[in-house]
Amino acid sequence: MPVTISVESPRQAGVIRLLEASNAYAASLYPADSNHLLDLETLEKPNVTFFVARRDEDIVGCCALVNSGDMTGEIKRMFVDPDARGLKISKRIMDQLVLRGLEMRLRAIRLETGIYQPEAIRLYRSYGFREIGPFGSYKADPLSLFMEKELT
Repeated sequence: MPVTISVESPRQAGVIRLLEASNAYAASLYPADSNHLLDLETLEKPNVTFFVARRDEDIVGCCALVNSGDMTGEIKRMFVDPDARGLKISKRIMDQLVLRGLEMRLRAIRLETGIYQPEAIRLYRSYGFREIGPFGSYKADPLSLFMEKELT
């Protein structure tokens, strides 16, 4: 069963299912004011590149790269279907996301993730992300970890 990663619209049933699962997962870990999830309409904006992972025809993962307009991009809504974990889908998505950031001539990619997600933190660190302070409109939050990867 080959896995493919492509840029697609987020407005499709399989993606919406993943976004809803991601919402529920985040809500189970963090209070509402510590969840910084983008909604479907925001994910459809022109400054967003939305990646979809498919195993055969089934949508099994997604992630957005938001062009912040200041030569940086932000990773949002990275999520892999629990039934598809272990297939290195998040690594495949990250490979495409970093490549897209380089193509866009971004100087850095940033993200905010929660402290109770060690697998995600490990993934980001393995790609060279390092901890930084809050950026953009984020405020300091003891439940948030802010990270950045410089692109060259």
